[in-house]
Amino acid sequence: MEVVKLTDVNRHFTLGGSQVNALQHINLSVNKGEFLVLKGTSGSGKSTLLNLIGAMDEANSGEVTVAGHELGKLNDNQKSQMRRQHIGFIFQSFNLLPVLTALENVQYPLALRGEKDTKARAQTALQRVGLADYAGHRPNQLSGGQMQRVAIARALVTDPDIILADEPTANLDSQTAATIMVLMKELNQQGVTFIFATHHEFVLQQATRIIELRDGEIINDQHKAAA
Repeated sequence: MEVVKLTDVNRHFTLGGSQVNALQHINLSVNKGEFLVLKGTSGSGKSTLLNLIGAMDEANSGEVTVAGHELGKLNDNQKSQMRRQHIGFIFQSFNLLPVLTALENVQYPLALRGEKDTKARAQTALQRVGLADYAGHRPNQLSGGQMQRVAIARALVTDPDIILADEPTANLDSQTAATIMVLMKELNQQGVTFIFATHHEFVLQQATRIIELRDGEIINDQHKAAA
């Protein structure tokens, strides 16, 4: 079952009076339950592709379909609703709200969906990433690795169909990264689709599919056995 499909997608922007082709003629189908990694050097198009799938950017041409929704036909409110219902995000820069505690940051996407009695779910999510004792801490009271784990808990708490992760282990020590990866693999086995952008070899080893990009184009699509 396809959960993501891109058909002849192009994304370009103007920089210094010149057109930069961030993505060129991207054709990609992702099935439910894949553990997929986007691989490539900085500027290859990994983050742009994640942003298109996450409805945070728009293609200049082509079609992007996520969870049965063709994104080009949705207005901003509909895109926000689609993200809340189907997608969890793990950003390299964390994107935590500085005025909220770790617990409140994890509760936030549930509040956006209008859900109530969210505290217990958020506490469970923090416990799963090993931060139950830091629920009352604000981001400026946490280390980089701890903030990343809060961001991961926030992505998991909504039980999304798809998790998009931009360098999710970049700020974690090797032991914590391994623990988080075990959790992600467990969720993947339950049917959650993961799409990572990374060059971290540890994550690449866990992937069941590796898409390599160069200069905005897919140059290799490798399926491999689960680690």
